[in-house]
Amino acid sequence: MLPLLQLQGRIGHTFRQPELLVRAVTHPSYLQDHREEPESNQRLEFLGDSVLQVILTSELFVLYPADREGPLSQRRAALSNGECLARLARTIELDTCLRLGAGEEQAGGRTRASTLEDAFEALIGAVYLDSDLATARRVVLGLYGPLPALLDAVAGTENPKGRLQELIQPTHGNEALRYETTHVAGADHSREYEAGVFLLERRLGIGRGPSKKTAEEAAAREALTTLQGG
Repeated sequence: MLPLLQLQGRIGHTFRQPELLVRAVTHPSYLQDHREEPESNQRLEFLGDSVLQVILTSELFVLYPADREGPLSQRRAALSNGECLARLARTIELDTCLRLGAGEEQAGGRTRASTLEDAFEALIGAVYLDSDLATARRVVLGLYGPLPALLDAVAGTENPKGRLQELIQPTHGNEALRYETTHVAGADHSREYEAGVFLLERRLGIGRGPSKKTAEEAAAREALTTLQGG
């Protein structure tokens, strides 16, 4: 597949096990239309999230020797939140490589921030399994670029709901936005919430998180990305 060959060039890693790359770009919806496929990218996403956290934690620990745990955690969160990962995914044109089910494709899943975030984490997990932590670190840092510069660029993303309100209010007023919890899954100790943000009756974004607050923030980030053109 030409798009996957080109993707390997953009990330600077050629897979010895190309099936890992194929799995990383396989959205769960694809399996609904292709029963022969053994697995989606969900397990790789789980692994990639942890690999990414280790790499970012270790880099920030060295870059900011005077920071205590709290500020370091905030920096890491800014670099690993959904908006940042979706932005990196778009930079490498990961959206063009996704394998989606027909329904998800028609629903705009290829441009959905949460889908891109998941695929980016799955890609990192695939690189790690295909090679080692040192290679995954090289790929990750190559994609991120200098972390202090990126942190400066994302500094304004810490209050996405407030920023979205500021963007909408001048034209539509204070009451035009509403947030709605659209799905709740998981056991009591490991809930995952899905929330949508609506401008009147138009859905601007959807997000997921371990609480209603984080899901709404993720939805606001996706809405900002959509309204501001990525």
